[in-house]
Amino acid sequence: MLKKIVLTGAAGRLGNICRGPLSAMCEELVSTDLAESIRDLAANESYVQADVGDADAVHALLEGAEMVVHFGSIADEAPWEKILHSNLLSAYNIWESAYQHGVRRIVFSSSIHAVGMHSKHDFIGVDAPHRPDTYYGLAKCFAEDLASLYWDKRGLETVAMRIASAAGTVGNSRALGTWQSDADLVQLVEKSITAPTTGFTIVYGVSNNDRACLDNSGASALGYRPKDNAEDFAKEILANAPPQNNQDPEDMCHGGPFAVVPLGESGVEMIKRRSVKV
Repeated sequence: MLKKIVLTGAAGRLGNICRGPLSAMCEELVSTDLAESIRDLAANESYVQADVGDADAVHALLEGAEMVVHFGSIADEAPWEKILHSNLLSAYNIWESAYQHGVRRIVFSSSIHAVGMHSKHDFIGVDAPHRPDTYYGLAKCFAEDLASLYWDKRGLETVAMRIASAAGTVGNSRALGTWQSDADLVQLVEKSITAPTTGFTIVYGVSNNDRACLDNSGASALGYRPKDNAEDFAKEILANAPPQNNQDPEDMCHGGPFAVVPLGESGVEMIKRRSVKV
């Protein structure tokens, strides 16, 4: 059992899912986010309200930690100034403070949007060149390269999980290939922590989907064996899905709607507007 794990982004959906399992893996879990508080703290869990864009706050949080699970950032496209603070500067603060405190490993929620402009017809692996679809995706590229640098020059391990779709449910035809169930997300985080050694490793955060357009074979080295398959929902989804347009980047690129959202504008809000029926 680890002595201390720090979880950033604990008030978000994915961070909240991981809190219970992480508390079972350590003597002390320190959860943090911008929210004033979170509910249902485990007996060995404490909560600290903090901005991971603040270097001093991050340095204090990571003292004594063995592992950091870093989910804390803007999880959407946003204006550059906001991405710079919450996604790029925060990444530097996490890796630099982790190095200074002797943290062994960072488990990081990267994103498919780091390679979102690649065509879905290309069965890409983790060695695909960065090809971000947004400022948000660009920030994930920066964090992956930062993690690679800190491994090569300072020996700090990182597992970068390029999460494809983690909405909890399979809501559209794109998700038939990209979905990662909550249970499989938790498994990937746990395996990323318990693997004896990782160096700098990139894996895709996807379930065992028949229609996946990603080569995630390297994740097996962590012990990751996803259990769920979006194909269970395919009949219903495809019966109601509009035909795809082979000239539309949204349908043809790994980034889906983020491949067409204007830079700096919320992709989540664009999707919500489309879903409103009039």
